[in-house]
Amino acid sequence: MEPTTQSPPGQGAANDTTTESQERSSKPLPATERDYHTRPSRAKSSGFRIAIVIAIIVLLVIGFFAYRYFTSYESTDDAQIDGHINSVSARISGHVIKLNVQDNQYVAAGTVLVEIDPADYQLAYDKAKADYADARAAALAAGVNVPIASISTSGQMSATEADVNSARAGIEVALHQYQAAKAQLQQAEANDVKAQNDLGRYKQLISKQEISQQQFDQAVAAAQASSAGVEAARATVDAAQQQVTQAQGKLVQAQSNWATARTAPRQMQVTRAREASAVAQVQRMKANLDQAQLNMQYTKVVAPVNGIVSDRTVEVGQNVAPGQELMKVINLDDIWVTANFKETQLREMKGGQRVVIDVDANGRKYYGRVDSIAGASGARFSLLPPENATGNYVKVVQRIPVRIDLDPGSNKDHQLRPGMSVTPKVQIR
Repeated sequence: MEPTTQSPPGQGAANDTTTESQERSSKPLPATERDYHTRPSRAKSSGFRIAIVIAIIVLLVIGFFAYRYFTSYESTDDAQIDGHINSVSARISGHVIKLNVQDNQYVAAGTVLVEIDPADYQLAYDKAKADYADARAAALAAGVNVPIASISTSGQMSATEADVNSARAGIEVALHQYQAAKAQLQQAEANDVKAQNDLGRYKQLISKQEISQQQFDQAVAAAQASSAGVEAARATVDAAQQQVTQAQGKLVQAQSNWATARTAPRQMQVTRAREASAVAQVQRMKANLDQAQLNMQYTKVVAPVNGIVSDRTVEVGQNVAPGQELMKVINLDDIWVTANFKETQLREMKGGQRVVIDVDANGRKYYGRVDSIAGASGARFSLLPPENATGNYVKVVQRIPVRIDLDPGSNKDHQLRPGMSVTPKVQIR
């Protein structure tokens, strides 16, 4: 007999249940039950595939818009705020007696920053003013002399010309008188010859007592009178000849005076040149006066623009020289952004494109536009440009400075300062 194995209580019921389930599973199920068990698995598979397709489409759309967004701008962190740094320097030498500003103080254009001792320049101004007044007086006198000299020289020329003509006429008259005197001398000599001949004949007759003594005496008197007439005529000729010589001398003198008077135009040129020199002296003195006045103004050094005072190096009591830098004034109303973009980022960049600027200092965003692109790379503006014509050349992507102008009124609160780091994004599409 085989031994009988008894199951523990409750275990037989479990085994029966297991056996029944195994038998049920081994039997084919009806059609309705098979559909009930297979439909959920198919639905799950189809829904999963649809979800995958939708996810792929969403990812493609996101990727497309991400691509469009990241390729719609060019950005760089190699950018900073730029502005005009105006150097304030002395235009004259002198002793600083007053300092009106401190570092980081805001000043308006025209504000007196530094005052230089004006005593020496006041004296120079007073002297230049006196010299100018003296030069004006001298020029006035020289100007009055011109018409006076013109009238005088004109009258002198007329008078000397008249004297020449009068001297020539005097010579003519003297020559006529000389000719007349010579004619009278010849006549007197002829009369004297006749009288002397008559006297000789009367002498022969008186010796023969053919004539009376009275007639003889008359002949003697006539002979003596004719001899005296000859002497008088000779004296007249000599006098007439002297008059001719005198008239000729007057002509020479008149011609000399006329030649002197004919230099009047040159004398007028000299007079006008003196007047011009006096006028030039006035202008020179006026220039000295203006320079002295400017030097007086330069004793007060003023701010050239609105801005912040920085890097002040001058102190009260210091002696300054022309051109010596005293401080800097930074105009915060005229600033821009200089962004050094890679050369590969400039393909579609051009003037007028909108820019969004992130500022590291305050975390704010500013807006502007691309103004222009520099004419050379930043390396070309460096102190020691790289030399590429060598055997160990390595191509390096260059950076080109791009100027970006901020929208008007962006820096009204003056928070942006030159040198601040910014990150501009240029909208190229």
